[in-house]
Amino acid sequence: MISLVKGQFFGDTGHTLAFDGITLTDTVYTHPRVDWHFHEQAYFTFILQGAVIEGDRREEYECPAGTLLFHHWQEPHYNSKPPGFTRGFHIEIERSWIDGMDQGKLPEGSSRIGDPAPKTIVRQLFREMKSGTTSIAATESLVTGLLGNMVTADQQRFTTVPRWVKKARELFHDTDTMDLGLAEIAAFVQVHPVHFSRGFAKYFGCTLGEYQRMVRVEKSANLMTDYSRSLTDIGYECGFADQSHFTRCFRKVYGHTPKAFRALLTR
Repeated sequence: MISLVKGQFFGDTGHTLAFDGITLTDTVYTHPRVDWHFHEQAYFTFILQGAVIEGDRREEYECPAGTLLFHHWQEPHYNSKPPGFTRGFHIEIERSWIDGMDQGKLPEGSSRIGDPAPKTIVRQLFREMKSGTTSIAATESLVTGLLGNMVTADQQRFTTVPRWVKKARELFHDTDTMDLGLAEIAAFVQVHPVHFSRGFAKYFGCTLGEYQRMVRVEKSANLMTDYSRSLTDIGYECGFADQSHFTRCFRKVYGHTPKAFRALLTR
């Protein structure tokens, strides 16, 4: 089986940024199929544009733009790429760096991450790499937050999480909930509004409004890779009242305006 060393991916690597223990890589995928292989380092893959199909020892799944994956070190998997342009952003983390952070044990195997919070961190890391002005401390801080999110999510898998939490997560990702009141959301997940409000931050790590904003902004960021669409159209589709509302919310989450963030994708 093929083993890939630090910074090595199948495709054309356009940009690499390496610090002690952390390597960020921007790669255009060029191979229609990549057979079983593994990477020496634990790493995250974020699909910036296009799509891939990935398989591991358990299943095969589609990964469109906006998909975030985590692979533990030496976790075997394979990939295939449908026709069209596909681009991925990778965050490799050496074992010694992870051990030094002492945040807890990372999940074994491969994971697909649907929560918007870690995706927000990954897009911030991409912005830092492309800005050309990032510092070691800024990058390490973001990676620390990303790993902490992974550890917390993995720990929740082995604890009793209320059923309403899963139902709420599905609702937020499948429906625009910004026009729904607290009572309506609580009724959908079948808990009392007060219980829902008090328990939300415990299981989602932020307030209800912050989570809704992240979901909406994340959707808009995924649509930005379709250059035939204007930012105004994207903003309206994602439920923002107008361009200024879109810009304000986007900047609050990612630290850039939609226009500036879209420009990063062309670098």
